[in-house]
Amino acid sequence: LDLDRGVSEIIGLRAFHRRPEVVADLARHYVHGMVRAGMAATGKHFPGHGAVVADSHLELPEDRREYVDIADDIAPFESLAAEELTAVMTAHIVYPALDPLPASFSRWWITDELRGRIGFNGAVFSDDLSMAGAAVIGSVEERARAALAAGCDMVLVCNDRPAAAATVEALEGWEEPASQVRLVRLHGRAAPDRASLMGSADWRDARAAVEGLSASPELALEG
Repeated sequence: LDLDRGVSEIIGLRAFHRRPEVVADLARHYVHGMVRAGMAATGKHFPGHGAVVADSHLELPEDRREYVDIADDIAPFESLAAEELTAVMTAHIVYPALDPLPASFSRWWITDELRGRIGFNGAVFSDDLSMAGAAVIGSVEERARAALAAGCDMVLVCNDRPAAAATVEALEGWEEPASQVRLVRLHGRAAPDRASLMGSADWRDARAAVEGLSASPELALEG
């Protein structure tokens, strides 16, 4: 759901478009396809990663814009929050005009803005806590506790197996009933097998439509 603002080193072509209404429309169709295939969808990176140059895998980016200037980045999340999205992933980005903490550890962004004002009732994932953008909080275990305290339902430690094991041990006994309810909604659903999917009229129509968009038009030039 990030906007392609033409500056981010890590978002780049991962974004659907630069305009929020186009991103929301394309993402809605993408999510509907995922649901029909039996999957739940996660929108990321709330409240928006497209306006910072730095890669949060390598450092902690700062987005110094005021709230009014971030509104377009938030808009796709607002558009899909009520029905389409089962989960949202937060950004390891600081928005100092609004909160001194990165969004993944900010009660203001997660609890007040995402859950309160926007009304999102799905699961909230932290971004990968082994990323450099999260290091400002402390050890990986401290990052996990801070993310959960801010309102995350699930914390990710993706690229550091010892840290993942230490985090599981550190969080032993942690329980949040509301989080459990939200996470249950992420369980897989019945879905068509690949052969049935590819044999369906919907698949053929969709494939033909995409191929029609990618085909080069014939041009006739008159002298």
